[in-house]
Amino acid sequence: MRSSILQQPWLFFIFNLGIGIFAPLLLTQGALAESKQSQVITEIPTVANSQPLSTDAKDLLSQNTENDLVVKITQVKVNTTNKGIDVILETTASEKLQIDIKSQGNNFIVDIKNAQLFLPSGNKFSQQQPAQGITTVTATNFDANTIRLTVTGETSLPVVELYDSPREGLVFAIASAAASGQQPQAQQKPPNQTQPEQSSAGNDQPIELVVTGEQDGYRVSNTSVGTKTDTPLRDIPLSIQVVPRQLIEDQQITNLGEALRNVPGARQSGNSSSRGLNALPQIRGFLSQDNITSNGLKNTNNISGSFNFANVERIEVLKGPASVLFGQGSLGGVVNLVTKKPLAEPYYFIEASAGSYNYYRGAIDLSGPLNDSKTVLYRLNVAAQTTESYVDFYNEQQYIVAPTLSWQISDRTKLTLASEYKERSKDNGNFGLPYQGTLLPNPNGRLPRNLNPVWPDPKRTEITEYGASYELEHSFSKDWQLHSSFLFSHVVPDRSVISNGGFVDADLRAVERYYSYNLATGNTYNSDTYTVGKFQTGSIGHQLLTGFNYQWESYSEVGGGGGPFDQLDLYNPVYGQPPRLRVNDTYTYATLSKSSSYGFYIQDQLTLAENLKLVLGGRYDIANSKGGNIGEELTESPQQEAFSPRVGIVYQPIEPISLYASYSSSFSPQGGQDFDGNLFQPERGTQYEVGVKVDLNDKLSATLALYDLTKSNVLTSDPDLARRALGFYVQVGEQHSQGIEFDVTGEILPGWNIIANYAFTDSKITKDNDYPVGDELDNVPRHSASLWTKYEIQSGSLQGLSFGVGVFYVGDKQATLPNDSRYILPSYVTTDAAIFYKRDRFRAALNFKNLFDLYYFESAGLIGDPFTVQGTVSWEF
Repeated sequence: MRSSILQQPWLFFIFNLGIGIFAPLLLTQGALAESKQSQVITEIPTVANSQPLSTDAKDLLSQNTENDLVVKITQVKVNTTNKGIDVILETTASEKLQIDIKSQGNNFIVDIKNAQLFLPSGNKFSQQQPAQGITTVTATNFDANTIRLTVTGETSLPVVELYDSPREGLVFAIASAAASGQQPQAQQKPPNQTQPEQSSAGNDQPIELVVTGEQDGYRVSNTSVGTKTDTPLRDIPLSIQVVPRQLIEDQQITNLGEALRNVPGARQSGNSSSRGLNALPQIRGFLSQDNITSNGLKNTNNISGSFNFANVERIEVLKGPASVLFGQGSLGGVVNLVTKKPLAEPYYFIEASAGSYNYYRGAIDLSGPLNDSKTVLYRLNVAAQTTESYVDFYNEQQYIVAPTLSWQISDRTKLTLASEYKERSKDNGNFGLPYQGTLLPNPNGRLPRNLNPVWPDPKRTEITEYGASYELEHSFSKDWQLHSSFLFSHVVPDRSVISNGGFVDADLRAVERYYSYNLATGNTYNSDTYTVGKFQTGSIGHQLLTGFNYQWESYSEVGGGGGPFDQLDLYNPVYGQPPRLRVNDTYTYATLSKSSSYGFYIQDQLTLAENLKLVLGGRYDIANSKGGNIGEELTESPQQEAFSPRVGIVYQPIEPISLYASYSSSFSPQGGQDFDGNLFQPERGTQYEVGVKVDLNDKLSATLALYDLTKSNVLTSDPDLARRALGFYVQVGEQHSQGIEFDVTGEILPGWNIIANYAFTDSKITKDNDYPVGDELDNVPRHSASLWTKYEIQSGSLQGLSFGVGVFYVGDKQATLPNDSRYILPSYVTTDAAIFYKRDRFRAALNFKNLFDLYYFESAGLIGDPFTVQGTVSWEF
């Protein structure tokens, strides 16, 4: 059988890399331009917000109103900075320009009269979501004599500052009102003490617009995870929550489990401690083990959830089935990790932390331009961490190195290259104690929380992961863009695990211990290419997305195990020698699996009216897989195909309120067949959701969602006892989850931020041959809630001092399937607190977790972390 390039992952990698490197050169012929320095001039008159200013640019300094010729703007550039972006309009005659400044809603508008765009790409320029806090930057020829430049803020109208430069012309410095603490208005810029260098790029005099997005606060208004387009959250008919960088820093979040406490209806299965080998998010009652994405690309090898988030900018959580955009996967939702991007201005950040149980962590974050024109930018994140634990005999180290390089090839084309290297070395932690002595009484007393029943390890667990990716963005015009991205990931977990069974003696003291080990290798290739275009059909506006996605994965595993190799008295542990791997084995195995899938998708975001929006989408997937023992011919499973539709509508009766409804679906391939030879169909998920999103003001928003989610085609044992004994299954199982979720995020008053949520989750077995119908899904609380709030003193001698407090509630949940009334994990409330101090570029923080040292169960047999303290200092250059 012939094999195509799509079936050869290394050829496919080279093919995509070629696209990433050479396509920009074919699409553009822009050269690297020289950057320009500016000298700040003071005594600029203030311009009141929304009051038009129509005057000659030179008149701002010399009262010269001469206007002889139409000025040509020959280049528009957008450069990322550590505070936002620089927008530069290059011209040779800035002194002849007239400007008219006004505002409309969150739009800062500059009409530049006596000027026209003469760009290599035409007479329009647009860039979506150039930085957090900034939605769009557009420049168009408004009429035959005027350029209109529009900068749209996510949450509020920016603050404006004006200054001029003998080399660069007129400069508009714009910052969000929240970041500046002022009402939007024109401000006077202080003088710059640095003298400018002589220009080496001719007499071109640009106008520069410096824009700063809102950096502080927890509210995020735009995201691409729900639509793959830059769309305000209020216009997306889905429930999406974002954990921003500011919250990650304030709570000192070190793993995915801690992050998901801030998201209603989401949590990490198992132990949220960093001791966990990998993080499996549980969303709306269902595990989402294969739905962790990095910058929108699925990575089934992803172990980032158990790592610190040194290179993560924010965490986006999309609720419900998402196969229409991301292909096969779990129906609970998608967790998207958005990494940090290079900055156009020099940025240097160092951080050091120390805490309980010999916790030490250091991190650096470096970024800036590599050339004078700021078209080639870099970013480097490096972190190292070592810690012990309240659990005896536990120690681990983590390392991460993540360089990123971006190249603005022209005003139309940008290429970003990124890579990651992660390493983790750890002992085997306490991942389960018997019920008797923890959840249930034991005549010998409660088992101590620090007990480690799985020591000594045969050897430490070592995990390494490295990956590479690229993102190519090209604008054919203001309305049509191409986006192509590719990800390669390679992970090698080399681990050994000792596990303990139940008590073996009548006095409930000793347990038998078993061991297992494996060396695995996982490779993932994921390529996604799509176009986005805006157009009109009559009065209806369209934003059309069409794309193709290809994924290829392989996973090999060699391992073994044995036991019971000894017994351990948990109330008087005397640890013997560890088992000898490959000597005491009672079983071994060596397996290999490979899978690939092709996906074709389309989505149209229709604006039927200014307050009525419709989203239609569909995806067709083709999935193949094969597996077997290493060294033998792999057994190929039948090809599976699935169509996944999505439809949603948003109605906004008044501007701050969005009412929405949606239907979405998912699929997950399943291999095998029943006794009669019928091939198993993909597992399906369907969801109906309605909700309301409210912008309480320009800095505070809330979402209320009601959903009904069904998982069908679930495998369950054949009802025929003879067939069941032979290991046959039938595909008649069904699970159901319905619930209510509420969250509020943002700034209540200046300096006072809040993120709060509540979730009611009713998840049950509705059809099954193994578990009783009506049983609740295990480890899913019916009620959960959290509140985190922070206040920063705004003025006076204590300005920069902040206080934070968080309360996290998890209700009762079933520990097992089938349900057993004896094994109900009790509800609990943990409390965190923090103190911060920030002065200029220095920041110090002291975080207290589980402040009252509560003894609680995160899941069956897994006890939550005790009271811990962590101190952090950082300096930004």
